[in-house]
Amino acid sequence: MTPHFTLAELTATSHRQFDNTPNEAETANLQRLAEFLEQVKTTLDGKPIMINSAFRSKQVNDSVGSKDTSQHRIGCAADLRVPGMTPDAVVRAVIAAGLPFDQIIREFDAWTHISVTNTPDGAPRRQALIIDKAGTRPFA
Repeated sequence: MTPHFTLAELTATSHRQFDNTPNEAETANLQRLAEFLEQVKTTLDGKPIMINSAFRSKQVNDSVGSKDTSQHRIGCAADLRVPGMTPDAVVRAVIAAGLPFDQIIREFDAWTHISVTNTPDGAPRRQALIIDKAGTRPFA
């Protein structure tokens, strides 16, 4: 897809019993996501970005207990870790760089969720949140 992000990486799942093959529209979204992740990588001075989860078929998404409205379902979101950086630091760097993210979420202080808009011509919401045991709230 891009120099640092492959389709295999963006569709990998530990739930191998389920088909996790994106359709044409989902693959196009994954292409936009991969291109955006390249911008994130540049912002983070080329540090490695480890993808925990990106595209999720309905079966995979259901198996992890996520909502049908998750942007992972359509190939527009990735959960990631950056070795040597806390999720908080990743969120702060992406916000400070002014990247056109749709959503960025520090989740359980363990990983960062980041997404692009659901459509190529959509305006990014630039919504920054924290999700943890205390609930969901704006990132501050």
